Parts: sequence; C-alpha cells; structure tokens
Amino acid sequence: MESSKILIFLLFLSTFKFFFVTSIEFDVGGTNGWNVPKTRDQQIYNQWASQNRFNVNDTICFKYKKDSVMEVTEEEYRKCHSSHPLLFSNNGDTVFELNRPGLFFFISGVSGHCQRGQKMIIKVLEPEIAKPPQAQSQNATTTKGKSHKNSAVGVMAISSSPTILLLMLMSVLGVFFF
Repeated sequence: MESSKILIFLLFLSTFKFFFVTSIEFDVGGTNGWNVPKTRDQQIYNQWASQNRFNVNDTICFKYKKDSVMEVTEEEYRKCHSSHPLLFSNNGDTVFELNRPGLFFFISGVSGHCQRGQKMIIKVLEPEIAKPPQAQSQNATTTKGKSHKNSAVGVMAISSSPTILLLMLMSVLGVFFF
C-alpha cells in the first residue's frame, strides 16, 4: 500500500512539468562575445542569432570590454547610429530580457563599430498556444505530419488544464489522508 502511495505521488509531481515556464540565457556571439568582428563581416552576429531560437522571457548576455551595446529601432539599426537608443549599457556584462515576440535591434555604441559589423537582429518567436487537435482532412499526404503534431499539442492542453490539476491534487490528498 505504501509503495502505491509513493507511485501516485511521483506521477502527480511529474505533471508539474506542464506548469513551469523555462527561459534560457544566451551569450551573444558565443565564446567570442560582443566584439568588433576581425573581418568586415556584416552578418557575423546575425548568423549567430539565426542559429538560435529565442522565446519570450529568454535573456541575452552581452560580454565586452571597452565597448557598449544599444537597443535601437530598425531605422537606427540600418543607419548604424542612434541619438536616443531604447537601451544603452556600457558595464561590460549587459543582460537583456526578450520580453515580447518580434524583432529586437542591437548595435555597438562605439563610433565605427556598427559599420564594421558589430550589430545584430534578434527574432523572438510568438509563444505557442495550446490548441485542441484538428480533425484530419481527406488529403492524407499533407495532413499526415500535421495531425501527429496537433495531437501532442492537444494532450498538453488537456494535461495542463487547471481543472485536471485540481482533480489530481484531490486524488493524491485522498490517497494519503483517507
């Protein structure tokens, strides 16, 4: 009887994975950090960014020496200049939270560095919203892969429902106290 209570409790705890939001901190530029590219590679930081998937609440960490980072508008990014950046930091270790989906534009605040390639665009993905599975269409070749994916999303939506959580909590408490 005691082992069944422990098993039920462990199953209950495993359902909490649906309720925790995770975020990742990315080091901009990987091990190279936020520096002027050694070659005039205008895309080095955009290439780094395109190799990562950024989600809302992730953070990016700019590590640099004798430099700065600015969040700017798209127009200021294209001009490589900003008189009134959305963010300016020159502390050598700037952590920036990606707090919304969409595009973020960053440039170095040191004159000439942006023109030499020290600039970056980050695209933050829209948050996934769990939807119930869609009915399969009659065209099996185009829906075969989609229906499997949608089924998994539907299971997650059902499993993370507050009603289900409450019922599971009552079940576990019932096993331990009655």
